[in-house]
Amino acid sequence: VEKQPELACVLCFDVKVDEEAKKLAAKTGVKIFTADIIYHLFDQFTKHMDDFRQKQREANAGLAVFPCVLKIMPTCIFNKKDPIVIGVNVVEGIVKVGTPLVIPNKGNLVVGKIIGIENNNKPVDRAKKGTDVAISIQADTTSIMYGRQFDHTDTLYSQLSRASINALKEFFKEDLQKDDWKLVIKLKKMFDII
Repeated sequence: VEKQPELACVLCFDVKVDEEAKKLAAKTGVKIFTADIIYHLFDQFTKHMDDFRQKQREANAGLAVFPCVLKIMPTCIFNKKDPIVIGVNVVEGIVKVGTPLVIPNKGNLVVGKIIGIENNNKPVDRAKKGTDVAISIQADTTSIMYGRQFDHTDTLYSQLSRASINALKEFFKEDLQKDDWKLVIKLKKMFDII
């Protein structure tokens, strides 16, 4: 029950569960599923596991950083200081709201965190490779400014860490394609993540 609480289940097909067993299950954190039709029992357990996975994803969404490489479009600079609002092309990966951005060729200069993404003037929570979007960046410090510390000649990268890669592997594996995992490996080497 302690290591994998989602698996602390008893599946009861076409049997009656007595009250004492129900009380013990409730006390120990074991979930009891009952059904007279085997498919209904299967559906209950599947829904239970899907709900558990979704809760885990939501709980770890802030920790997982999706890999992305962004090229700044020089003709789409809307605000140069906090919040920095610029147009970018998603060269590789998936850009999401909450992604921390860095510039590796400037000593891993931390630009800030994406607080908003717009595609065709509509807010979205993510954009994939090949898409042009406007992003709002909450600057890491008040001194970070487009045109001063960085400009359109710099490429923005998502700032991965060991913890964010682990969260991707455990909770968001199905959200990434093969090319996205190759980008994770590339960024892992770039940021010397062991």
